[in-house]
Amino acid sequence: MKYELKDEYIELYKLLKVLDLVDSGAQAKFLIADGYAIRNGEVETRKRAKIRKGDVIEIADVVIEVN
Repeated sequence: MKYELKDEYIELYKLLKVLDLVDSGAQAKFLIADGYAIRNGEVETRKRAKIRKGDVIEIADVVIEVN
């Protein structure tokens, strides 16, 4: 799955919400806090981590390439 970044960055929990991978921002924050988000091969637990072009995010079996 690809996501076209329109600004300099997007916060991680907002990315999950925009792509409809979660039902709410709160659900996104729980998934991230519980260690289910992988950013460029590393567990990312910061809800507001700035996701930029070139980042690869994995949530369960979904891989998101940020362009």
